[in-house]
Amino acid sequence: MKKNRLLAKWLNDDLSPDELAEFEASPDFEKYQKIKNYTNHLEVDDFDENAMLSNIMSQKKTAPKVIPLYKKRLFRAAAIFVLALGVTFALKFFTSQTQIADFGEKNTFLLPDNSEVVLNSGSEINYSKWNWDNNRDLKLNGEAYFRVAKGKKFEVQTPLGKVTVLGTQFNVKARKNRFDVVCYEGRVKVNYAGTQILLTHGQSVSFENGKEIKTTTNSLQPEWMNSQICFYKENIRSLLDEVERQYNIKIELNAKDTISLFTGKLPAKDLDTALQIISTTYHLEAKKVSENKVIFDEK
Repeated sequence: MKKNRLLAKWLNDDLSPDELAEFEASPDFEKYQKIKNYTNHLEVDDFDENAMLSNIMSQKKTAPKVIPLYKKRLFRAAAIFVLALGVTFALKFFTSQTQIADFGEKNTFLLPDNSEVVLNSGSEINYSKWNWDNNRDLKLNGEAYFRVAKGKKFEVQTPLGKVTVLGTQFNVKARKNRFDVVCYEGRVKVNYAGTQILLTHGQSVSFENGKEIKTTTNSLQPEWMNSQICFYKENIRSLLDEVERQYNIKIELNAKDTISLFTGKLPAKDLDTALQIISTTYHLEAKKVSENKVIFDEK
């Protein structure tokens, strides 16, 4: 109610200096200012004053209907408020939608066709609801699992490559220079740096620094959906980056040998065990220097 009162007073330039400062600091002020600027420039067409006067004199005189000034102000405020709601709805409907999974979190949501998407930690997806049936195009940064509703062409764009599908289940991961795609059901077409590969149930492919790494899977869905972090021939820095995302921590590595590649699984909900596995594999010593920071030193 206070916000509406301030809006009405602002429209009529009745705000005190303190009230004006409070209103200008509100998150919606910029939107109201644009609408006010627009309405202030509205003009009506010129009219014939003599013709109007003659028409009025020829009609039966009736008592004029007087609209109080405060009602005029209220009508104007209501009209601008309705216009603002319309602008807000249009922006929400026509602009790009963004879904984010922060570090240490996952985010599950539905697309306009009821396809389900699960975002892994440290990932983001952008898409548009407008004209979805004819433009099923998503932009992914990070990793996501898709259960796609049957329908028309469905595309997932990443900075490293594109995946095209028709009603299927698959996982896409694009982190730095590594691009992984796994097909769990149906078929997917993968485009990477001019190379096109068709994957079917149980097949997967990985690319790193422009080189293809062929892989397979026996899983029914990504391991990270079951609180496990799965790696296949990945370097220690990529491994530690993923641990940072899953546990929302910072890891410092003080080691010379980072060439060895890791293939295996780490728990996503047991940090101590994950650190122990990494320490044993790479002959390191893990130290928790704070709640959110771990340092690996050479033994």
